[in-house]
Amino acid sequence: MTTLTEVAKLAGVTAATVSNVLRNRGKVGVATRQRVLEAVDTLGYRPHLTARALAEGSAPTLALMVSSIANPFYPEFALAAERAARQSGRFLIVCNTNEDPAIGRAYLEQIAGTLSEGVLVMNANLDFDDLRKTQARGTAVVLCMWERPDAPPGMPCIAVDFFAAGALAARHLLDLGHKRIGAIIGSQADGVHAARYEGFCATLREAGIAHVPAEARFTRDSIQGGYEAATELLTALPEVTAIFATNDLPALGAMHAAADLGRKVPEDLSVIGITDIQLARESRPALSTVAVPTEAAATMAVRLLRALIDGSAVGALMQVAPAPELVVRASTGSARNRRS
Repeated sequence: MTTLTEVAKLAGVTAATVSNVLRNRGKVGVATRQRVLEAVDTLGYRPHLTARALAEGSAPTLALMVSSIANPFYPEFALAAERAARQSGRFLIVCNTNEDPAIGRAYLEQIAGTLSEGVLVMNANLDFDDLRKTQARGTAVVLCMWERPDAPPGMPCIAVDFFAAGALAARHLLDLGHKRIGAIIGSQADGVHAARYEGFCATLREAGIAHVPAEARFTRDSIQGGYEAATELLTALPEVTAIFATNDLPALGAMHAAADLGRKVPEDLSVIGITDIQLARESRPALSTVAVPTEAAATMAVRLLRALIDGSAVGALMQVAPAPELVVRASTGSARNRRS
């Protein structure tokens, strides 16, 4: 691999001059700059980012930690975050913890502050103590898609009102005349989807609709998890005319279960999710859902992280992303049109 010294020798300058040209620092004459750039091009020189990070005490990268890259929401968020990072002159490293806290801690110890200037964290199964230790070492940390704007975590974060998202989904089903509505929650009762389910339940209560525990199933946040939960729910309670799922993946699984049970969507069963991932638009029937501001939240998170790194962050540590929006597609219909 070509070295900085080899570039300097070909250009007839010092290694420090080459470094100044590549970093756009110091005063370098036009002719000298041109010779350096021509030498770089001739030799195909590329800076060693790790060496630069160690030498300068900072890195030209940001890290994004997610719990499972297999969940299609995270690549969509990462795409938006990468775009925002690139626009700010940084690269984005995506770290998959595979829902294992030990892997997450290893990433924090090995990457935070060395290969990356700051860390974006999204549902990475990490204790706040681990994140605060990272902050104490001088590395900026921002929580992404925090689900409870009413309960700030005490750390920099971008929050999304998922309680409102659950309420929007419930209101849509109520407006269609549904009264027996099952719920599939893609986490444990006190897990990351709790606020979504709370918003759903609160809206039903306000409408005078009783929602009992027997009408809810807690499962994995996946298509298979939704399939298994919906199969169990619809078998036990065939009178259910609609299903609310706290995420699009279990909602898609619910539609698959309905098909295997001989129930057409939306004629026999309406299904709605939350998030609006690409699969929701491409499923058949297309999935009604509550869209969350993925791109806006990713952009806000990168900007907040950069501000923390630069020392220019002011005001509240928690910023709230734009409100979720109902997206009506073909998977929801009137309860009055249900086939007998």
